[in-house]
Amino acid sequence: MGLQNTSRQRNQELFDRSAPHYQSVLNRALAPSGEASDYCARARVEWLQRQLRGLAFAPSSVLDYGCGIGGSVPFLKEILHPRRILGVDISSESLHQARQEHGEKGVEFANCDQYFAHSEFNLAFCNGVFHHIAPAERASALRYVHDSLSPGGIFALWENNPYNPATRYLMGQCEFDDEAISITCREARKLLINNGFVVLHSSSYFYFPRWLKWLRGLEPTLSHLPLGAQYLVVARKCG
Repeated sequence: MGLQNTSRQRNQELFDRSAPHYQSVLNRALAPSGEASDYCARARVEWLQRQLRGLAFAPSSVLDYGCGIGGSVPFLKEILHPRRILGVDISSESLHQARQEHGEKGVEFANCDQYFAHSEFNLAFCNGVFHHIAPAERASALRYVHDSLSPGGIFALWENNPYNPATRYLMGQCEFDDEAISITCREARKLLINNGFVVLHSSSYFYFPRWLKWLRGLEPTLSHLPLGAQYLVVARKCG
């Protein structure tokens, strides 16, 4: 328990300290790809929407787990059109910035240590969070998400793909990822299954940098391969 607390405290302090310049650091790390974080944030939600349409699922409420400074919120709102979005995080400074930049009707932010949702959301969204969570704490994090979802709710888990060499390089350029522990798609699927979810679909995305963007039309065809820079696992809450 002491090691877990140390890991969690370290993450909280890291992202509290980094909140004012988080966006610039992230964009600098992504620069070799030719893209900025907004491009990736939009593309993730657009790809997720495609998967949800295939399930005939239109979320009315979204939990953004590990929302950070709220970079995904505008795209969740614009593309998925939920009535309510709640972003939760352990970093108070990140949440403060998220409220300043994205606070509007239908959008809320809360510290996940202080806010416990119970079956309130039909979609949970998470991007690039679990590689920051110590392996021993991941099941606990999933229980929080599981308890937040209504019966039959969907969890969309995006993570960095450690099998992709470009991903490993970009993570090596990002100061936030110095102590990150990558999680493979197979590990993520197993973790979800062991913690009350049924995995519906997994795919990978972000194959081509900006100078090869004319090839991005091939991304859906390649999504079944485990080689994209990020992967998405879509799972349903049991019960």
